[in-house]
Amino acid sequence: MSTLTVAFSDLSKNSKRVAETVEQAQRVHVTRRDGEDLYLTTERHDRQREETADVTSRLLAALIGTDEGARAVLLAMPTVFPWIRHLSAEEVREFVVDLVDATRDAAELDVHSTLHRVIVEWRATARILADPELATQLTGSLQGEDHGEVLAP
Repeated sequence: MSTLTVAFSDLSKNSKRVAETVEQAQRVHVTRRDGEDLYLTTERHDRQREETADVTSRLLAALIGTDEGARAVLLAMPTVFPWIRHLSAEEVREFVVDLVDATRDAAELDVHSTLHRVIVEWRATARILADPELATQLTGSLQGEDHGEVLAP
């Protein structure tokens, strides 16, 4: 999908033209020199994106709610996330649950950072497990450094 781009200075100088562009394109990328870039979008386009996230999260949740659907999701996971081959079967199941929960957060709470964090953290775990030497170092016991049980946060 190609997104039109305008400079922030164009937005301030030619706001009417930029607004017309947004109405036609539904989404415009606004570049800034002194801050994070922005996106301008129409209300309709934003509502459609929210509906897409909602339908996707509900569909994924419904799928993992049945044995057959859960198997289908588990079979599809390596295509979407090839690095999961380094995770155990139990870790893949945990990842799917975390992914579904984060997808629900994105749709229901408009919190998208959780989904990003879940993917980044599980990918990092897979990266560690892909390196046997590193995995041994990080999962082994610390010699002479027992500080007792670590409580869950």
